[in-house]
Amino acid sequence: MKLLRSLASICLLAAAALSVPTQEKRVHHQADLSDRAHDDSYGFQYDHEAFLGKEEAKTFDQLTPEESKDKLAMIVVRIDTDKDGYISHAELHHWIKHRQRRYIEENVNKHWKDYDKNQDGKIGWEEYKNTTYGFYLDEEFDDVEDKATYRSMLTRDERRFKTADRDGDGIATREEFTAFLHPEEFDYMKDLVVQETVEDIDKNGDGKIDINEYIGDMFSLESGEREPDWVQTERKHFHEFRDANKDGYLHNAEVAHWVLPGDVDHADNEAKHLIHETDTDKDGLLTLSELLDNSDYIITSTITDFGGMRVDEHDEL
Repeated sequence: MKLLRSLASICLLAAAALSVPTQEKRVHHQADLSDRAHDDSYGFQYDHEAFLGKEEAKTFDQLTPEESKDKLAMIVVRIDTDKDGYISHAELHHWIKHRQRRYIEENVNKHWKDYDKNQDGKIGWEEYKNTTYGFYLDEEFDDVEDKATYRSMLTRDERRFKTADRDGDGIATREEFTAFLHPEEFDYMKDLVVQETVEDIDKNGDGKIDINEYIGDMFSLESGEREPDWVQTERKHFHEFRDANKDGYLHNAEVAHWVLPGDVDHADNEAKHLIHETDTDKDGLLTLSELLDNSDYIITSTITDFGGMRVDEHDEL
């Protein structure tokens, strides 16, 4: 069975981090299904993290073949909400969206414990600032080699915190703190996402991105090195697609179109992709047998997200 035969190579697949150009990471697809590039020719890590969830995907390599088989079966039972023995597109789409939400919730919970020092159920800007920068603030960044960078980080964090703090009281509720950590998830934070992206890439500080800054953000040409084909493709994309008004620069609206692709439902696309690749009898439905027989797409997919492989009885869909 492919599942059993492929387990020996999972550690290598997980450890061999795929080289993803920076521009891929700049694009915000709601709650990210994966940090990997979605290219099956390089492997199925993207699909793996989408099916399982990011965190559980990281621990799946520690399971024995029998344990992995049992875990996958438990996940399939949970995805099959109508208990008819089949997984429909709607059920798979719902599961992947659930894994997205769960990842954000777990990430916020993890940070919440670090910053809510007085345990009052809220995080004030001073709490966050003192926890993150406290030591350096006392020394006025004297012990930091790049003082300007740390001051810039502090200023940027404060601006983001205040933007997330909708009522302006200097204290973040859990929802506001989620907006602070995951601004791409909130419409009222999207202008800030664009602003931060421009600031990151705009090296000459003119408030817009030229072709050299765009390419420089994702690739640095070494002496004597030939520019890869994918970089040449990105140059073409810049001129033909990204730079909509053809003035040679990316302005905020054009950057927004690039990094915030709008209403594209990547969970829906991933569900369709997984069904296409694993639905052996082409009836539009998946069975446990089909998933096991095509497990390359699952054990290296977002349905199981190595972290998402943990099946928690209290993890309600």
